[in-house]
Amino acid sequence: MRFERFIARRYLLSKRKARFISIITLISVIGITVGVAALIIVLSVFNGFNSLVTDILVGFDPHLRVEPSTGTELPAYERVVSVLGEDERVKVYSPAASGRSMIVLNNINRIINVRGMAPDKMPEVSGVDESIVLGSLQLERPDNSDGIVLGIGLADRLNAMQGDTVTVISPQGMEAALLRFGQPILRRYIVSGIYESMNQDYDANYAFVSLYSAQRLFNLGDDITGVELRLHNFRQSETVKTDLQRELGDEYIVQTWYDLHRDLYSVMEIERWGAYIILSLIIAVATFNILGSLTMTVIEKTRDIGVLKAMGATKREVIRIYLFEGILVGIVGSVLGSLIGYIVCYLQIQYHLFPLDPTVYIIPALPVEIRLFDFVAVGGAALVLSSLAALYPAKRAARVLPAQAVRWE
Repeated sequence: MRFERFIARRYLLSKRKARFISIITLISVIGITVGVAALIIVLSVFNGFNSLVTDILVGFDPHLRVEPSTGTELPAYERVVSVLGEDERVKVYSPAASGRSMIVLNNINRIINVRGMAPDKMPEVSGVDESIVLGSLQLERPDNSDGIVLGIGLADRLNAMQGDTVTVISPQGMEAALLRFGQPILRRYIVSGIYESMNQDYDANYAFVSLYSAQRLFNLGDDITGVELRLHNFRQSETVKTDLQRELGDEYIVQTWYDLHRDLYSVMEIERWGAYIILSLIIAVATFNILGSLTMTVIEKTRDIGVLKAMGATKREVIRIYLFEGILVGIVGSVLGSLIGYIVCYLQIQYHLFPLDPTVYIIPALPVEIRLFDFVAVGGAALVLSSLAALYPAKRAARVLPAQAVRWE
């Protein structure tokens, strides 16, 4: 063991005459411990919510969506299919037609988004089939009538049940109808199912029909408005997006599941960083205590420093002694804080220390996800701040003159 580390450890652990300095050092360790533990717990909760939201969105949305950059109709569908067919990362894809319409039932009307996909591909491309809570995903009925699947929020606002007939009015032809030159395009649908996606925006504003029915509703003919696809691994979405965008060119816009909900993730990221900065203040206050306690240690140990320098200790070696003291305080606080944070997170995962009302929330307890990176980042930040706090006292100790320090010995 180098003598700098030995002396630093003895300064921290030995009994001192100035007990006040020891108390401040203890407070510094406790402050860093509390700050590190709080940061790890809060970041783990944010990780849990982020993973929960991602699972819900990815489980319902397509992983990627290809749309035209201008207009509403997708150009050269065959070209898009050829590009997608050559990519082994693509699991399945489906043409889609979508637009905004008005849905009417018993004099109740709502403006909604209608999405049409190939019925045989929809269960693979979208999570609608797995989200059905009433009825089934029967978009093409045996009696040749059209089926529609409503979100649970939309069904509640319309007072719609399985088997009800709803009318969907397309914006296509609305201008001609207002001028009395024609009639608006409207179609009747049988409510074949009701889904619950755990996403209030979807549940209240989206309805699903077959691709052929959507094409007729929006007067598209055989054209489509986009292609939706799923990958074998959704975490490759950004890479696949870049490759597809390069292959397809500027005529198309490729969006990932993240792009479709970028605003939500941006808010969550701002909240995460806000919590990180606020809780880091606890560690910052603790490092000020380190600065104060080490500065008073320099004053208390002035004669010892003078003796060390008279015996041949260099300024760099004296600086190392006090830097090691600050680092030791940071290490002890970081290790204890990480241990406490891990224990609390583990207990929450296993025993639900902080439960939630299942009648109000979709989860039974506060979600927590432990990530190694959080431990490394928080512990590393605590060590850096502790080292910086020890820098001033270390330089002050290095400036002590041996002759003045031991004058009265």
